[in-house]
Amino acid sequence: MGHALGAWEVRVDDPAHDAAGDSSAVLGRARRLAADVLVPAAMAVDSSHQIPPAHLDLLAAQGFYGMAGPREYGGLDVEFRTACRVIEVLAGGCLSTTFVWTQHHGAVRAVAGTTNGPLRQKWLEPLCAGRRRAGVALAGTLPGPPLLRARPVADGYVFDGVSPWVTGWGHIDTLHTAARDEQDNIVWALLDAQPGVTLSAEPLHMVAVMASSTVRARFSGHFVPAERVTGVVALSEWRSRDAGGLRSNGSLALGIAARCCELIGLGPMDEELASCRAALDDGTSETMPAARAAASELAMRAAAALVVHQGAVAVLNDQHAQRLAREALFLLVFGSRPTIKAYLGSLLGAPVADRPPPAPRAS
Repeated sequence: MGHALGAWEVRVDDPAHDAAGDSSAVLGRARRLAADVLVPAAMAVDSSHQIPPAHLDLLAAQGFYGMAGPREYGGLDVEFRTACRVIEVLAGGCLSTTFVWTQHHGAVRAVAGTTNGPLRQKWLEPLCAGRRRAGVALAGTLPGPPLLRARPVADGYVFDGVSPWVTGWGHIDTLHTAARDEQDNIVWALLDAQPGVTLSAEPLHMVAVMASSTVRARFSGHFVPAERVTGVVALSEWRSRDAGGLRSNGSLALGIAARCCELIGLGPMDEELASCRAALDDGTSETMPAARAAASELAMRAAAALVVHQGAVAVLNDQHAQRLAREALFLLVFGSRPTIKAYLGSLLGAPVADRPPPAPRAS
């Protein structure tokens, strides 16, 4: 990845020269980072199934690991719409790198908001600086019987079960983990992301973003000290929060759609992209599933249009078009919910039970 290293020295700015959290400065840094570093390396990352550690180091050096963190702990504390645009820009540069990095922000927000004062004092500044890098294990939040259980014991909990999707293994040192107790409460805790007798990881083989090092994590009598617990919340309360917090994942699809539009050239899909972005930005918990579905459908359609635009060469494995098409396929199901799936089924003409009214296409 030596071709990208020179670009860091020449084109990417020092965040110390910008006011912390200034939206235009933060977004400008993201655009330069994507153009100068991520885009030139995207095909090599995809084909090698490896994210250069220096990519993540650069995100940390530029302050992006603290995007959701408070300024008094070294965070950027950027407003939410700007954060979503940063995710979109970086995803259009390299989805694998962005996918690993985005897992971190939930841990930052959880530690910033925890009532566990000693944990906040110990962990928040290193998380904002990117000296500690977090992934997330959401098994305890998933519908149905809990895949990962939390059993209270003296001075903490014991976690048993499986978390089927954990991204960034090998790139993270911290795992913000959700397990469910017998009262249907979700116990959130910070674990060391290190394999051992009670925690193991099985690599998953996916159609895209293989460089993200996504694994299935298994917990067997894994002790979690009380001092590592960021919070305990009722499952019903979590689901209510989750319904209103689906916006940021939509930025990944917008990033892929935007990159496809850029490669195709100016056209009507640019207006659709702006409309999809506005629908996500203005979405409510009621309208967000339809907006998320529309963004994922646009990414898939934009990738197909790019393949057609480029012609037969697009199917060669060194071409951006086939990579973007696989990434758009991946984003049809990443971060999905039953309502999003139903709206997507409606847009794509798939037979989905209890299908909602068709979501309008962006126009």
